[in-house]
Amino acid sequence: MRVTTSKSKNSESFYITHSYINHEGKSTSKIFKRLGTLADLSKKLNTDRDGVMAWAKEQAKIETDKYNAERETIRVPLSPIRKIDKDKDRTFNVGYLFLQSTLSDLRVDNITRNIKSRYTYEYNLESILKDLIYSRILKPSSKRSSYNFAQTLLEKPKYELHDVYRALSILSQESDYIQSEIYKNSNFISKRNTEVLYYDCTNYYFEIEQEDDFKKYGKSKENRPNPIVGMGLFMDADGMPLGFHMYPGNQNEQITLRPLEEKIIRDFGVSKFVLSTDGGLGSKSNKQFNTAGGRGYVVTQSLKKLKKDDKEIALKPTQWRAIGSKKFINLDELDETDPVIFETIYYKEIPLDSKNLSENLIVTYSPKYKNYLRTIRSRQIERAHNAIRKDGQLKKQRKNPNDPARFFVETAITDSGEVASKKHYQVDPSIIDEEAKYDGFYAVVTNLDDSVEDVIKVNKYRWKIEECFRIMKTEFEARPVYLSREDRINAHFLTCFLALVVYRHLEFKLNVTAKKKNLDINISIDQIISTLKNMNTTLIDSHGYIPAYTRTELTNLLHDTFGFNTDYEIMRKSTMRNIIIKSKEK
Repeated sequence: MRVTTSKSKNSESFYITHSYINHEGKSTSKIFKRLGTLADLSKKLNTDRDGVMAWAKEQAKIETDKYNAERETIRVPLSPIRKIDKDKDRTFNVGYLFLQSTLSDLRVDNITRNIKSRYTYEYNLESILKDLIYSRILKPSSKRSSYNFAQTLLEKPKYELHDVYRALSILSQESDYIQSEIYKNSNFISKRNTEVLYYDCTNYYFEIEQEDDFKKYGKSKENRPNPIVGMGLFMDADGMPLGFHMYPGNQNEQITLRPLEEKIIRDFGVSKFVLSTDGGLGSKSNKQFNTAGGRGYVVTQSLKKLKKDDKEIALKPTQWRAIGSKKFINLDELDETDPVIFETIYYKEIPLDSKNLSENLIVTYSPKYKNYLRTIRSRQIERAHNAIRKDGQLKKQRKNPNDPARFFVETAITDSGEVASKKHYQVDPSIIDEEAKYDGFYAVVTNLDDSVEDVIKVNKYRWKIEECFRIMKTEFEARPVYLSREDRINAHFLTCFLALVVYRHLEFKLNVTAKKKNLDINISIDQIISTLKNMNTTLIDSHGYIPAYTRTELTNLLHDTFGFNTDYEIMRKSTMRNIIIKSKEK
C-alpha cells in the first residue's frame, strides 16, 4: 500500500493505493481507500501538508499490515472422525451478489424507502423485493420456494413467509412508481436510448377452468384452452425493458398500447420517439396518436391484407431499388445465385391512400430471406405429409394455426379416386404456391420522412422484444403462477419484469468490460444464469469461506466488472462481509 495524491484547481486529495498482479499476470493498481482532502485533513489533524503526508503514510502502513495478515496462510484443523454439525447450513450462494450490485446501481433502497413513507408495515420491503428478484433469476418457483431459496444466500432473510404475501399487495399498488423510478435510475448505469420504443403483447395462461374479472378466456399465444392474462411491454432501442402493464385476457391488444404509452410519456419523461410495433397493434387510432408531439411510427404490414391494388404494386417485379442506389431493377432479372445479390436488400416505396394519415408503405425483398422461408416451409411440408396416415386420416388433432396443417385440404375423394366414407385429408399444392408468392418480401407502414435505410433499421431490432418475452417465459418461468388474487398476480409479474431489467443491465456491464479487455467470450443468458446459480461457497467453521464452484473466464469477467472477488482459496468472514458491503454500494 502507498500514498498517492491528486490535485485539482482548488484542492488536493489523499488516497491509499493498492498495487497488485491481476489474474492475467499484469501489474495494476486501484484506489484502496480515500483519506480526504488536504484542507479537511489539515483542519482535523491540526497540521500542515507535511504532517498530513506523514499521517497518511502511517495509515498506509496500518492497512498494509491488515492486508498482509489477511493473506497469511490459514490452517484449518479437520478431523476424519469428527462429524459436521447437525442442521447447520454450510453452503451459500454468492452469485446473487452481482445481481445485488446491479440493484444497488438502480437505487432500489431509495425506491423502497420512499414507498415505506406512504404505508405502515414492519417488514423489510427492500429485502423481500430483492430476494424475489434473485430467486426469479436463479431458481424460479413459487413464493414459498423463493423464500426457501433466500435461506441459501449469504444474507439470510430476516422476514417471515407471510410478510412476502403482504408485501405483494404493496408492490402491486406501487408498480407504476417502481417502474418509472427504475427507468430514471437506470440512466446511472448507461444512458437510455429512447429514440425508438418497441411495443408488443403476450399472454400467460392459468391452469384453471373458471375465469374471473382478470383471468379471462381469450386468444392464447400458446393455444391453450385456459383463462389468460395479457402483458403489454415497452422496450428501448438497446433492448432494455422500459415499462409494462397487465390487462384481462379477453381484452383487445390494440387498446392496450395507448394507456401504457401515455404512462411512459407522463411518468418517465419520454415524449419524443418512434414507435415500432406489429400490424396487429397498429390500429388507425394508435397511428394517429403517434403523429403528434414529435412522435412517429413504423408498423409491420401484412402484404396479404393489403388492398388488391396496393398488393399488386407491392409484388410487381419492376420499380425496385437496392439500398443506397437510385437505379431501378427488375426482380425477375436477378441472378440470386450471385453471392452479392443474395445478400442485398431491395425496396420500393408506395404512398398509401389513408384517410387523415400521411403514410408510406415500404416493401423490402431479400433473396436470403426468401431462401430462409423456403427452407423452413420445405420442412413443414414434409411434416404435413407425415401427419396424414395412408388412409387420409390425421395422426392427431391439429390446433396450432402456424402448424404445417395449414397445407391440408379436406376432400371427399381418396387417393385411389374412390369416394371417402369419412373425412379425408391431402396436402394441397395450391396452398403452398399461394404462400410462396410472398417469400422474401417484408413490409412496414410509416409516417416518417427518414431514408428507407433508417426506417428498415428501426424495424430490424423488433426481435429483441420477442426475446424479452421468451426470457421471462422460459428462463424466468413467469408461469405457472401460484397465486390467485389480482394484486398478487400483478406483483408477481412486476418481479419478473424487474428480474429482466436487472439481467439486461448485468449483461450490458459484462459486455462493456469484455469489449474493453478485447475478450472474445460468448455471453449467453444460459451461461450467465448457470454460472451465478452455481457460484456457491462452503463455510468452514470460524475459519472462512472456500469457493465450491469452477473458476472460468466468465467468473473472472464478473469479478473484474463488479470490482470484488469471491474466488480466493479461502476467504475470512471479515473479507466476505466487506464484499457484501461493496455489493451494496452505488
